[in-house]
Amino acid sequence: MSFDPSLCRNESEVESKLIVQYLLPKLGYSPDTWHQEVTFGAIRLDFLAFATQVIPFVLDANSPLSVVMEAKHPNQNLNNHVRRLQRYLTSLNVRYGLLTNGKQIRIYERIQDELRLVFQCPGQEVDARLDEIKALIGRDSSQENPTELYPETNPTLTQPISTSIPEKKSQHTMKIIAVYHNKGGVGKTTTVVNLAAAIAKKGKKVLVIDLDSQANTTFATGLIKFDDEQFDDIKDSNIRHVLESEDFYPIQEVARKSQFSNPEINVVPSHINLMNHEKQLSENVDSSTMLIRKLDSAKNEYDIVLIDTPPSLNLYAKIALITADYLIIPSDLKPFANQGLINVKDFMKRVNGFRKMLGKIPIEVLGVLACKISTNARFVQSTLQKRIKAISERYGLEVMDTVIYDRDDLAKCAEKVQIIGDMEIADPVSVLDFKPDSTAAQEFELLAIEVLQKTGMD
Repeated sequence: MSFDPSLCRNESEVESKLIVQYLLPKLGYSPDTWHQEVTFGAIRLDFLAFATQVIPFVLDANSPLSVVMEAKHPNQNLNNHVRRLQRYLTSLNVRYGLLTNGKQIRIYERIQDELRLVFQCPGQEVDARLDEIKALIGRDSSQENPTELYPETNPTLTQPISTSIPEKKSQHTMKIIAVYHNKGGVGKTTTVVNLAAAIAKKGKKVLVIDLDSQANTTFATGLIKFDDEQFDDIKDSNIRHVLESEDFYPIQEVARKSQFSNPEINVVPSHINLMNHEKQLSENVDSSTMLIRKLDSAKNEYDIVLIDTPPSLNLYAKIALITADYLIIPSDLKPFANQGLINVKDFMKRVNGFRKMLGKIPIEVLGVLACKISTNARFVQSTLQKRIKAISERYGLEVMDTVIYDRDDLAKCAEKVQIIGDMEIADPVSVLDFKPDSTAAQEFELLAIEVLQKTGMD
């Protein structure tokens, strides 16, 4: 049996046709020695194979030869997945990792905390080079150091992976991330609040800023603790006041602690009255850059700042994109959301022109985040892959590795309430605190890891 990469049209077919039907049998792995979709905490592996049957899984220095195999969509650039593979191998003490999109096959060896590329070939050459793959990760492999099996003069076998470990900065550097799409209902608020909780659980100090007059993030983080507007304690100290005043209302004073998650996050709340002040703020030339200055004064207080934005092209969206270092574009990938990406790109172009005048570099797009995605198996295996492909081909934007699916747990954790006397008060919690072992929680853990890696904060 030979392998034909042209038969792999999506990630599922790379898994089934290359790994399950071809590689694992050819490398000598019987069904009882490899496992698919293995989960270790926040880590989810496509395949984990052992030299011998291991029940239960024991991953330590005495484990038999073990290999992680990760399959990607044929259109995916494998370079974008090396860091994640490195984390898997390092965290689980696994020696070898195979990374493939069907068109290309790579094998990495973990040497302490670094990765070394020890083999690569195009998918159409896998038959001819199968013996080399067996020598490295075959079930009967001798496990010698691959640098002894291959000549030092071969650059593809000895080249260290430059993307493996980002250089750690000695100084404190706060990262500011805007979450924006000009179409509503694509999951911006859900993304912001649960990503904030997931990052906080990684030991980072997190600030959330609500720049939308709908105040959905303010509500979602549990700051609306009044049942009657006469007890509104937010109207006199919120993001509007931060933007209006140069000398008053510093971030540290306006931000509130939210028990939405454990550890707590800080939130600069918004208010419905914000919509009445846009014209006034737009007439103040300093308003567009006020948040930059206010955050600079708080730069030692936080590691990550997440800004929720309105689904529009208004002043508040502009302020968010002027202020942020990075941009995440959540999208349900449906036609109107996809068409809206043209507006997002045009808006970014105008904002980047303003940033240039300020001496700021263009905002860096971390990617389009597939969000509120149906879990229907047929949709995931077929339609979703087509929609993801369309984002890069039609709109020139990268899609993030993590996918946030539409799950009941995300709705339930947002709808929690607390009964105080005869009042029913909203008491939402993050999905990571509501049901930490749920698939939805794991998806946000993976998103946090991806964001921290891409921003150099991991």
